[in-house]
Amino acid sequence: MPYAEPRPLSARSVVLSLLLGAHPQPMTARQLTKAGEHLGISPATLRVALTRAVSAGELSRDAAGYHLGERLLERQHRQDEAVEDAETDWDGDWEMAVVVVSGRSSAERAALRVDLETARLAELREGVWTRPANLRRAPAYADNPVLTCFRSRPTGEAAQLALDLWDLDAWATETRRLLGGMRGRRSAVKQLAVAAQAVRHLTTDPLLPSALLPSDWPGDELRAAYAAYQTRLRDLALS
Repeated sequence: MPYAEPRPLSARSVVLSLLLGAHPQPMTARQLTKAGEHLGISPATLRVALTRAVSAGELSRDAAGYHLGERLLERQHRQDEAVEDAETDWDGDWEMAVVVVSGRSSAERAALRVDLETARLAELREGVWTRPANLRRAPAYADNPVLTCFRSRPTGEAAQLALDLWDLDAWATETRRLLGGMRGRRSAVKQLAVAAQAVRHLTTDPLLPSALLPSDWPGDELRAAYAAYQTRLRDLALS
């Protein structure tokens, strides 16, 4: 399926995308203005977007420049985990989290689901979540008192379990579409919109061990394409 052109990002989304990709933070008003002009955002429009983002708590400002707010810092961490090599040596163990407390509200259940999906676990059955124990990150969800957490090993084929838990074909198909978009020639602002789609998609990568993935898995290719784009954009802003 050919890549469909995304809608250009708003000035606010441009500002947040620039800072989400900035390492290290902060970025100065001058750097953000320069990058914004490259992306077709006028200095006046960019200043308004910055002011609104600070008022909304999405950004903070000090003498050094603009920083991400707490919620977006967590999003940046998830993006970094998706873009960087997050895998460590895998010994065949799986993480498992089992809900052991009943009577929770629908809001509490929904929040726990988000936390476990963010940690890249999949639901084996209602209240039972798992994934291969191949990530360097500590399982923050393990401190949740409604869960009992432990390591386990499936008695059947781990590769088949991974296929049952994640739609790897669909993820790979969308990845290849995004790679086509990253490689295409388009305006700078549309290229940023493509990159924003790419990094959102990467945050849904289950980050499985290579032994459980198809041989032509395109995850690393998209990570490399996004990282190269962010380097070009950062160099432009800092030059």
